[in-house]
Amino acid sequence: MHPAWERVIEQPQPHGHLVQIYDQRREDSLIRNATRYFAEGLRKGEGLLVIARARQHEAFRKQTEGCEQAIREGRAAFFDSREMLGRLITGGRLEWSRFESVVGTALETVRPRGDDPPGVRAYGDIVDILWNARQYSVAIRLEQFWNKLRTRSRLSLFCGYSMDIFAADLHLLPLDGVLSSHSHLVPAESDAALEIAIDRAMEEVLGGEAATLRPLIRASCRPCWAVMPTGNRVALWRRKNLPGRSEEILRLAQRHYQALSAQ
Repeated sequence: MHPAWERVIEQPQPHGHLVQIYDQRREDSLIRNATRYFAEGLRKGEGLLVIARARQHEAFRKQTEGCEQAIREGRAAFFDSREMLGRLITGGRLEWSRFESVVGTALETVRPRGDDPPGVRAYGDIVDILWNARQYSVAIRLEQFWNKLRTRSRLSLFCGYSMDIFAADLHLLPLDGVLSSHSHLVPAESDAALEIAIDRAMEEVLGGEAATLRPLIRASCRPCWAVMPTGNRVALWRRKNLPGRSEEILRLAQRHYQALSAQ
């Protein structure tokens, strides 16, 4: 990973809201980035709130330096995301008052270090549960509630979404809502490999037209989206602007990316 993105993970902006999109078959990239985010916060005396599925708890606790001591000292707390989701949704609805009460109570269990303590770093994957249940509007609403809470407290947040960016059925409209709710999209793997894979696929499918499109893609931007690596931006631009050739480019790009990542 480029050093600039390592700094984003280790030193998120005040009230930063990071997101990582990752392949569920390669969850190690999420574990690696999240534990780096956790460990640096604990080193600085920040509190840590982790809301994740039980299967991730062991990996997070084992790979985060200083985590067990922080738990004993009350500086870190872990909650099961499926159990908390059940407490957040009432009558099939997600309401701010309920979110503020449930998540606010969880935050109160975390005690940062010092008389003038720094903030709290949080991780949550409830949104991933909602996304994969195709409850897209509820997932986006939950992100908006986190953002509202962040304006009221010294809190930064890291979210994880398991989705395949190469999948032909990736739902772009709700993905726009997710990306516009975050400050930074963290690369799962080498962004350079993703960019190279997409470039190769475009050249194979589009021929000389790819060279004409490349500077247009690089120059395009979506101010409402999270700041993201070039490879992810190129992938999303191509989805939106080359729909007729999207499936073939996706298939070839995935093949090239897997080969490059294996090197």
